[in-house]
Amino acid sequence: MLLLAGALRAATVPGFSRAVAVLSFTVALASQPARFVLQRRLPLSNSPANCWSHLHPVNMFNNYNVKFYHSGALTSPYPGSHVERSQVPEDKVDWLIVWKDYNPVEYTAMSVLAGHSWADPQINDKGFSPQFNERDGEVERRSLNGLYVVENGRPRNPVGRTGLTGRGLLGRWGPNHAADPIVTRWKRDRSGSKVAHPVTGKNILQFVAIKRRDCGEWAIPGGMVDPGEKISTTLKREFGEEALNSLQKSPEEKAELEKQLHKLFSQEHFVVYRGYVDDPRNTDNAWMETEAVNYHDETGETMDNLPLEAGDDAGVVKWVDISEKLKLYANHSYFIKLVTEKWGAHWSEDPGPEC
Repeated sequence: MLLLAGALRAATVPGFSRAVAVLSFTVALASQPARFVLQRRLPLSNSPANCWSHLHPVNMFNNYNVKFYHSGALTSPYPGSHVERSQVPEDKVDWLIVWKDYNPVEYTAMSVLAGHSWADPQINDKGFSPQFNERDGEVERRSLNGLYVVENGRPRNPVGRTGLTGRGLLGRWGPNHAADPIVTRWKRDRSGSKVAHPVTGKNILQFVAIKRRDCGEWAIPGGMVDPGEKISTTLKREFGEEALNSLQKSPEEKAELEKQLHKLFSQEHFVVYRGYVDDPRNTDNAWMETEAVNYHDETGETMDNLPLEAGDDAGVVKWVDISEKLKLYANHSYFIKLVTEKWGAHWSEDPGPEC
């Protein structure tokens, strides 16, 4: 078996100049929600700027070993079905561990097999020759975490066993790329002053959250990157569809909406995270990856002209105060926490150790 160290692509972020470092996945299973565990290598300065510099996921792997816990990807029954995953013990998640008796369940949803443009054919279908680890025509089959193993014609989940083969609800074999726009503003009182948390004294940040129709969990509005589409286009489109109900607007309303969206999404922003996501839809052969990007409305004036209205995959949409008490879909709480660290906003009443 091969162990692949995934190299995240170099990226430049406004205000941050370091390039992406190499990320090695060490797989372990934990009963608690999926998260990153950071192990300090180098002493860090106590200044907020340096704390953020080292914690920023685009460059933090220079100074930390990262362990990723498969939790959501072991959800059973599989979402939207009665299919039970094969149980994967803690010491058998890692592909490096030889497990001759591993017998995962095969499952691909009928909606995926229906021949939609967003879904691949089955691996053995005549005329289907996917170019894994490459840009395959308009379909991006490269992973944000570098090369992945292809075994018996099928791509292999880079983080470990999930107890289920096939694609489940995911359209593509291998990485399925998404984009998550994190739109934030400062919480303000009626006079327009920023509201500080009474315990920490730090200003409270808010973000636009949606309640997903499929599972009822709160999440960052986002969605899949269409073939040939730029990430920036996906971010703007998904926010418009899910948080502003743009699909149901009149042509005049859409034109005005597009003007305001352009203003918001053309301003300075930064990439919060790029890579693998511990998603309950993941399988041994198909998995979610995302690029989470923060667009911060410092004055709140831009978002005042964009009234929230749930649409598309969102059941509810609203501004949510950010704190550690948030329980969000997949890795979204982790992404939100990184945003608060960047802006020096309130997160926890327990300050914890100095970073």
